[in-house]
Amino acid sequence: MADLTVLDEKLAEVLGLAQAAQAATQKVIGLVDDDEVKSTLERMQQEAAETEQRATQVADGLEGKKTALLEKARETKGEATEMMKTYLGDDADGLDGLEFLVMAEAGELGHVEIAGTLSQRSTGEGVNDVRELLDWAQPIQERHFSQTREAALKLAQQEDPDEVE
Repeated sequence: MADLTVLDEKLAEVLGLAQAAQAATQKVIGLVDDDEVKSTLERMQQEAAETEQRATQVADGLEGKKTALLEKARETKGEATEMMKTYLGDDADGLDGLEFLVMAEAGELGHVEIAGTLSQRSTGEGVNDVRELLDWAQPIQERHFSQTREAALKLAQQEDPDEVE
């Protein structure tokens, strides 16, 4: 299997997190009752699928690295899925789900920003395609983080802070 550069690994992590985000948003959609929040999460899920598709296309263009990159993406997806299962146990509610997504979206945004910074200094093969992907994804990830945070705060406003769990 091909050796991956630091940038290749970050691209794979962006891909793996986009894959995991689709399952995470599906899980949280099932936990929330608020239709507006559900609608936001459904849009985020669709955008995560588009990110996965675009990142896979970029990986397809990286001669000799696609298999290694996709393997790293699967590993990242698996790690993120395990974190979700740990955080969102059987007793999780909508607010728990959104708290998890706030962390997950912050992580996704951080990966996109870090990969973007690395891509600005890279002269490697396919870097223009990588930059284009990351330039497209960054504002979406910024919006996802903001919307998830706002949704979590909205649900927190509806909670009785003195209720015994």
